[in-house]
Amino acid sequence: MNAHVGNNRALDAYWMPFTANRQFKEAPRMLVGAKGMYYRSEDGRQILDGTAGLWCCNAGHGHREIAEAVTRQLEEMDYAPSFQLGHPAAFAFAERLKALAPEGFDHVFFTGSGSESVDTALKIALAYHRARGEGSRTRLIGRERGYHGVGFGGISVGGIVSNRRHFGTLLTGVDHLPHTHDLSAHAFTKGQPETGANLADDLERIVALHGAETIAAVIVEPVAGSTGVLIPPKGYLERLRAICDRHGILLIFDEVITGFGRLGTPFAVDYFGVRPDLYTTAKGLTNGTVPMGAVFAQNHIHDAFMTGPEGSIELFHGYTYSGHPLGCAAGMATLDVYESRSLLTRAASLADLFEEAVHSLKEAPFVKDIRNLGLMAGIELQSRDGAVGARAYEAFVKCFEAGLLIRVTGDIIALSPPLIVEEDQIGQMVETLRGVLETID
Repeated sequence: MNAHVGNNRALDAYWMPFTANRQFKEAPRMLVGAKGMYYRSEDGRQILDGTAGLWCCNAGHGHREIAEAVTRQLEEMDYAPSFQLGHPAAFAFAERLKALAPEGFDHVFFTGSGSESVDTALKIALAYHRARGEGSRTRLIGRERGYHGVGFGGISVGGIVSNRRHFGTLLTGVDHLPHTHDLSAHAFTKGQPETGANLADDLERIVALHGAETIAAVIVEPVAGSTGVLIPPKGYLERLRAICDRHGILLIFDEVITGFGRLGTPFAVDYFGVRPDLYTTAKGLTNGTVPMGAVFAQNHIHDAFMTGPEGSIELFHGYTYSGHPLGCAAGMATLDVYESRSLLTRAASLADLFEEAVHSLKEAPFVKDIRNLGLMAGIELQSRDGAVGARAYEAFVKCFEAGLLIRVTGDIIALSPPLIVEEDQIGQMVETLRGVLETID
């Protein structure tokens, strides 16, 4: 098919990710500009950003200070290799992130994306046990409905079926915990469900089945975002941490979505008060402006590698773009924006209002569940018979036409606005979505 639009511009060459390409190219939705809380569409309309881009533009769009920082760095030095060489911005950025992280997370490994951050954390976990003489610990434990990017490691520990079934054999030696969402018990819960902490105990079953001596790490999202905003029950993460401690298993938090203010604290580690051994970040790290990720490691993880001859490479891992100069410049400028506008804690002051607003959709057509925490919410719709996802996709298209960008996965609508969102804009999102739901069948 040769799809064309507007001024006879061909669209075929770009093979789009996570997109029904033929469907999109028959009726493209083009974004051509962004500023503050709004995108600008190709036909000149303002589109209110209800998803912070793709969970990443936490400070909104078009910050001049970020653009200028990247421009200065580009003019001074566009790229520097990171193997056996360094550049000042990478060390400066790592120091700033260390100061933002909880106490004891003094070391940062830079990557190019959230997927790379996950694969890095998994590899660090495996290498950590080997460095300590426990090389039999090779098994990795993920969770049903978990999303950890699209690397082979991330897909393997991930638990979204459609992301796994197309690729045949993935990593072996992987098991999965049950997901934490019980629709029959938790529907329309505001914040964390009261029950369900016992779901963490399934890790004990996996330990009994495989033996603790074979298990390297457990990886979970503190709040599962891409699968439709699944909120952890009260006590769940604490119990998971205790079981890991009991059996010498590392705990990894995937904070690619929850990091950098989404819950009203810098990280979910701060919000829940549960300390993993490693946690992954990306997205909000640079406000989505330059692709970059970072893995935060507790000191005991890092220090386990710092043995042997000083001239030996401690971790045989890295990327061409680890600590990329432009990413570091964007990241430091992003931290300046977060700090100057108190954005890493602003969600805490808006959380109650946001909660009440999204839960006001309870009686809207087809809504069967609403869940929320911080500035993220999932609105789950009843599926059409034999057409799972069709109703939410129609809502997505109609919201775009009505001037609102939402995110959908299956029949779940996700809202995660930039942290600069104002009260009236939250109201506008909800009322636009309500109006759209009243027009679909």
